Amino acid sequence: MSSQSSTSSAATQPPATSDSQKFFDGGAKGSTQAVSPDCARLVDLDEKLLWLDESLGGDASAIGYPWMPAEGPVWWHEGGYLLLSDIGKNQRMKWSPEQGMSVVATDTQGANGMTRDREGRLIVCVHMAQRLIRIEHDGSTTVLADHHKGKRLSRPNDVVVKSDGAIYFTDPFTPIFTKVEVDFSAVYRLAPDGKTLTLLCDDLIAPNGLCFSPGETVLYVNDTHTACIYAYDMLGNGLLGTRRTFAILRDDRLGLVDGMKVDLEGNLYCTGPGGVWIMSPDGRHLGTIALGPGKRATNLAWGGADWRTLFITTTRELASIRMKVRGVPVPGNLLP
Repeated sequence: MSSQSSTSSAATQPPATSDSQKFFDGGAKGSTQAVSPDCARLVDLDEKLLWLDESLGGDASAIGYPWMPAEGPVWWHEGGYLLLSDIGKNQRMKWSPEQGMSVVATDTQGANGMTRDREGRLIVCVHMAQRLIRIEHDGSTTVLADHHKGKRLSRPNDVVVKSDGAIYFTDPFTPIFTKVEVDFSAVYRLAPDGKTLTLLCDDLIAPNGLCFSPGETVLYVNDTHTACIYAYDMLGNGLLGTRRTFAILRDDRLGLVDGMKVDLEGNLYCTGPGGVWIMSPDGRHLGTIALGPGKRATNLAWGGADWRTLFITTTRELASIRMKVRGVPVPGNLLP
């Protein structure tokens, strides 16, 4: 079952992105390993990652996972700080350049992906409560979605808000959860009226990160199980059109396809083997922001006063790196 009107049944041949060990010899001393010389236009190859905090994440054996990481970073432009989810410690964290890391909320019920709506309110995917919520300006909580056609959602994972106010989120099927009532993974759209929840697709195995192209003509959704990023052409009614395989992120380094963002030029950044993969708008792998041995990126967010800082969460850390290009602001109406 799917609301897509023209999803292709067979993926087209994706651009070759599995050659990430063949790095371009740019003489770089920094954190980015370039595959193409075009990478240097987006990031200084001598620029190094800054490790901002190394105390995140925690044991999650009680819910069937060995460890739950930091996740869901979102930049709060007005205050000059970053919010993120520490799933392992069940807390919402705040990082600022002046004060470092602090706790801003506890008992967050495994909150994961976060973003902001057009009014600047925080939108949160809540794992353990199996719902999508909104934190109002006065601090109260509004449940936006927890059921579809009478059945409880599985575990909302990541979320993005379109300029018209519609909310798109992934909901991967998780059989180890005891209260799961559906047997499929999904991508949903909550209409701008906040009432109509539409199932957009149910044919991905583990849908995870998602983001729009700068002009919102394409919705990118990745699948952690297949290590693929899919590109869906947007229809005028907010539903999904034709699907194509944008990229496949595989090699022998540590890392999974997870969080994903774009810059204002349409280049796509996605967590993957080795760190954060940088891809051109046509799906070419330009380079990887390498985290180093034993570190796995989980998500990322644009921020800083000029939107040129890329923040990266990992299983245990928060890092950042300065870029030459600006990311798409959140909310989108903060475009300079």
